[in-house]
Amino acid sequence: MRFTVLIPARLASTRLPNKPLADLGGAPMVVRVAQRAQLSRAENVVVATDSQEVMDQCARFNIQSVMTATTHASGSDRLAEACTLLGLPDDAVVVNVQGDEPLIDVALMDAVAQLLADRPDCAMSTAAHAIDNLADYMNPNVVKVVLDARQTAMYFSRAPIPAARDDAGQDWPRRPKPLRHVGIYGYRAGFLKAFPALPPAPVEQLECLEQLRALWHGYKIAVHTTERSPGIGVDTPEDLMAARQLFSKLQ
Repeated sequence: MRFTVLIPARLASTRLPNKPLADLGGAPMVVRVAQRAQLSRAENVVVATDSQEVMDQCARFNIQSVMTATTHASGSDRLAEACTLLGLPDDAVVVNVQGDEPLIDVALMDAVAQLLADRPDCAMSTAAHAIDNLADYMNPNVVKVVLDARQTAMYFSRAPIPAARDDAGQDWPRRPKPLRHVGIYGYRAGFLKAFPALPPAPVEQLECLEQLRALWHGYKIAVHTTERSPGIGVDTPEDLMAARQLFSKLQ
């Protein structure tokens, strides 16, 4: 299975400025993410950024990077340009790993890539795992996904779905357990390059979930269900502190 991992990295972040360059055990976070991705079966790992400083740090640690425009509205826009810059053929499999997941499960990258290769009927692949507590189920910052019989996404939402008619989510534990969406994606390069040109979907704008654009336009998303948590995402100073503590234990 041949695939490329692309890692979008921009310095502008409202909650954690300069996040890609935050130090984790002596290396910038985006470098740690790339080093993690290099443990997968990916043929290439490339950081797509709008910052010369990020490129310089990647070069310092022998991580490949490409410079993309500063005007991109989303990570998928940035990755679409990166596919063009790298000359990836339309049938190439690309895995999008977020630049703030320094401890992402390595096997998850391989699984998402393999799933897309195995599902020619799908334009994208992603991952999910079971929610095991009521607080996460009710939390709008935790994105949920509902699947069909073939493990294809029916819908993604910040709302608690699927919702039992009679208990409004208060009866816990739920059976079957609802699924939390994990923000890792597989694409074929041709679809990724075309995706930014698709008109935004009303439900995408309502939920602030870009993957709903693909469903709205009739594209299918295959979902790999994992039993393990994908790792720790770094969105806030508190998340960064927790990640630093984990890295200090690993060294």
